Amino acid sequence: MREEAPLQTPGWGQEFRATLALSAPLALANLLQMLTYAIDVIFIARLGDEQLAASALAVSLFGLVLWAMTALTGAVAPLIAEAVGARSRTVRPVRRSVRMALWLALISGIVGMGLCLLLDPVMRATGQQPRIIAFANSYNVVIVFSMVPMLLAGVLRNFVSALGRPIFATAITGLGIFVNAGANYAFIFGNFGAPELGLRGAAVATIITAVFTLAAYVIAIRLDTRLHRFHVFGRFWSPDWPRFVQIVRIGTPIALTVTAEAGIFAAAAFLMGRFGAAELAGHTVALQLAALAFQVPFGVGQAVTIRVGYFFGARDPVGMARAGWAALVIGTGFMAFTASAMVFAPRTLLSIYVDPDAAKNAVMVGFALQYLWLAAMFQLADGVQAVAAGALRGLQDTRVPMWIAIFSYWVPGIGAAIGLGFFTPLEGIGVWIGLATGLGFAAVLLLRRWMARERLGLTRGAAAPPLTPPPTPPAPTAIPPG
Repeated sequence: MREEAPLQTPGWGQEFRATLALSAPLALANLLQMLTYAIDVIFIARLGDEQLAASALAVSLFGLVLWAMTALTGAVAPLIAEAVGARSRTVRPVRRSVRMALWLALISGIVGMGLCLLLDPVMRATGQQPRIIAFANSYNVVIVFSMVPMLLAGVLRNFVSALGRPIFATAITGLGIFVNAGANYAFIFGNFGAPELGLRGAAVATIITAVFTLAAYVIAIRLDTRLHRFHVFGRFWSPDWPRFVQIVRIGTPIALTVTAEAGIFAAAAFLMGRFGAAELAGHTVALQLAALAFQVPFGVGQAVTIRVGYFFGARDPVGMARAGWAALVIGTGFMAFTASAMVFAPRTLLSIYVDPDAAKNAVMVGFALQYLWLAAMFQLADGVQAVAAGALRGLQDTRVPMWIAIFSYWVPGIGAAIGLGFFTPLEGIGVWIGLATGLGFAAVLLLRRWMARERLGLTRGAAAPPLTPPPTPPAPTAIPPG
C-alpha cells in the first residue's frame, strides 16, 4: 500500500462534512432496511391482528439474536478503520480481518439459528395466547434460515463502508426492498404462480431477500477495482487465529451491549402480549416508527466508529474528539426533529404502516397513539446513546459500555417497565416509561465516558503527529499472500 503524506487534522467544518458524507448513505441504508421490515409488517397486517402479533413475537427473538451476532462480527469495522488510519503498507490487515469476520459470521449464524428455535418455550413461559404461539412457531421455523446470509452480508457491508464505498450499502438495500415486496406479494397471497403460504410466506420472502443481498455485495466487491484489489475472498480457507480472537474479544462486549438494549425491547413485546393482541399490535406499530427514526443516529454511530477509528489508528486525539462531537451534534439534531413529528403528526406517521381511519384498526391505533407520545420523549436519549456508543467503539472501548448498557436497560429500565406496567393501572404506558428510563440512563452514562476518554486513557495518550485519513484508503499496489 503506497504511503501518503501526512495531512493536518481537519477543522470542524471539514469534520462535519466528512461525517455527513459517510453517515448519510449508511443512515439511508438503515432506513431502507427498516422499510424492508415495514413491508413485512404492511403485508402481514393484512392477515389480521393475531398474525401481526405472532410475527412480532418471533421477530423479537430473531431480531435480538441477529442484532447481537451482527454486533459481534461488526467489530471488524474499527479494525479496518485503524489499519487505514495507520497507513498500513500492506493489504493483509484488512483482508485477514474481513476473512475472519466472515468465518465468525458463519459460526455465530448457526449458533443463532439454534437460539431462535427456543421461541416456543419462551412464549409458553411468558403466557402467550395458544393461537398466537401456533402462528409464531410456523413463521419462526422458516425465517431462521435467513440468519447466516444476513450476517455474511453484514460483514461485507462493514468492509465496503470502511473502505469508502458506503453508497453500495444504500444501493443494495434499496434493491432489496423491491425483491422483498415482490416475494411477500407472491408467497403470502399466492401470486405470480407461487404457493399461498400466508404468514410463512413472509418468512420465505425474508430468506430470498437475504440471499439476494449477500450475492449483491459479492458482485459489487468483485466489480469495484479498489475493493477487489483486497481479494477478501482469496485464500478463504486460511485461518488467522490471533485476528479471529481479536474480533471476538472486541465484538463480544458489543454483542452483549446490543443484546442488553435490544433485549429490553424484545422483553417489552412479551410483556405487552400479556395485555392483549390489540395492545401488542399497537406497540408493534409504534415501536416500528421509533425504530425507523433510530436508524439515522444508528447510521451516524456506525460512521463515527469508522471516523474515530481512523484517528485512533493515526494516534490523533484532536481528530478523535472532533469526529465524536460532530457526530453527536448530527445524531441528536435529527432526533429532535423526529420527536417533534411524533408529537405534532402522529396519525400521519402511523399511516406508513396502517390505515388509522379504518374501523377495524381503531383499538390498535388508539394504543399506538399513546405509545408514540412516549416514544417522542426518549428520542434525544436514543440518539445520544447510539452515537456515544459508536464513538467509544472507534476507540475499541467496548467492555465498560457493555456494563453500562446491561445496568441501564435491565435495572432501572426493565424495573420501571415491570413495576409500572403490572403493579399500576398504566399497563402498556408503564412499559413504555420503562423503555424511556433505560435509554435515559444509558445516554447519560455513555456520554460521561466519552467526555472522560483522555483522563481514562482511552486514546492511548496519542502523541504522534496528527494525520487526517483520506475518505478512502490508498489503493494497494500488490497483493501478497496471506
